[in-house]
Amino acid sequence: MGTRVSYPAEVKMKAIEMRLAGISVKQVMEELNIKNKTQLMTWMKWYKNGEMHRFHQPVGKQYTFGKGPEYDSEEARLQVENRYLKQQIEVFKKVRRIGEEVVGKIIVELVDELKEIMPIQTVCAHLGVARSSYYRWRKEAQCLSKKNERDQAIGKVCAEHKFRYGYRKIAALFPGISEKTIQRIMQKYGWSCRVKVKKRKRTGQPKHVAENQLARAFGASKSCQKLVTDITYLPFGQSMMYLSSIMDLYNGEIIAYTIGSVQDVTLVLDTLQQLDNLSKDCLLHSDQGSVYTSYAYQKAVKEKGITMSMSRKGTPADNSPIETFHSSLKSETFYLDDIYSTTNAHVKEIVETYITYYNNIRIQTKLNNQSPVKYRQLAV
Repeated sequence: MGTRVSYPAEVKMKAIEMRLAGISVKQVMEELNIKNKTQLMTWMKWYKNGEMHRFHQPVGKQYTFGKGPEYDSEEARLQVENRYLKQQIEVFKKVRRIGEEVVGKIIVELVDELKEIMPIQTVCAHLGVARSSYYRWRKEAQCLSKKNERDQAIGKVCAEHKFRYGYRKIAALFPGISEKTIQRIMQKYGWSCRVKVKKRKRTGQPKHVAENQLARAFGASKSCQKLVTDITYLPFGQSMMYLSSIMDLYNGEIIAYTIGSVQDVTLVLDTLQQLDNLSKDCLLHSDQGSVYTSYAYQKAVKEKGITMSMSRKGTPADNSPIETFHSSLKSETFYLDDIYSTTNAHVKEIVETYITYYNNIRIQTKLNNQSPVKYRQLAV
């Protein structure tokens, strides 16, 4: 019969935390060196039943809570306790990616707890460690606490942005920490970007009415010099809804948008009428959708003194900035939060809230890690 392993309470709680965070049983067993998945299932059962005291009970016979085994002598009791403590230390030494760091932490905690009833040197002797090691680990524990504070600060920022940011953007918010360190921390705690870009296939046979004057030159030297517009579907409410938006390529800001239940000329005209104080050389780019090629829309564009530009047939990349924004909107809200069926009012609220967030808070690498509004304000 093999030797039974005594897992410390700290390892048991770490395993519980990892399972609650969604980490697979196989990965938990590999990282914490747990030999039997049945053991992990038992700990989960204790945790769900509120039997936390059982994490601290020794291997073997399970005694009534609050009571312990009887010993023939005080020496026998000390020998059992000493053997149990050594078992804990040996388990921590085998834990992958934890190692001496956690061993030292446990030693410091045990010595600090027992030094009131016996000398530190005696406690260290029972644990089989040098007294100098205890003092070294105690000093290192202070540095570890600072690392934990740093990690939690990074995790807080990731959560505030609902895990929409990758490690490069998070690193931009922590100038004193390298990108590689940020990446390692986010991977360690499962805080990596959870957004997956959703692609959609454009359909229809648009009519060509304007040259592609933008020609994928998406850079602009001033505000409202180059604008792009498009419509996207919002199939998340009680009925199909549509978002028409206009983006300023100078800073990527959404300067006009309309949410409606019908994809018609009125939808795009309402968005267009929100534009004021445009420059004489303003260029507005769109695809060749029927609403943009309509007589009413073309007339309204000319009345505002805007030069019209259109993508080539079947080439959505010619209008990629606004396409990317619409993709990000869905990925960072509806898909991220698993919202596929809700009310129309809630859909509208989500879109309006995200556009406010996108314009005023969400940083962009190409804007020197600033939000569109802040970039525009600093430029002025």
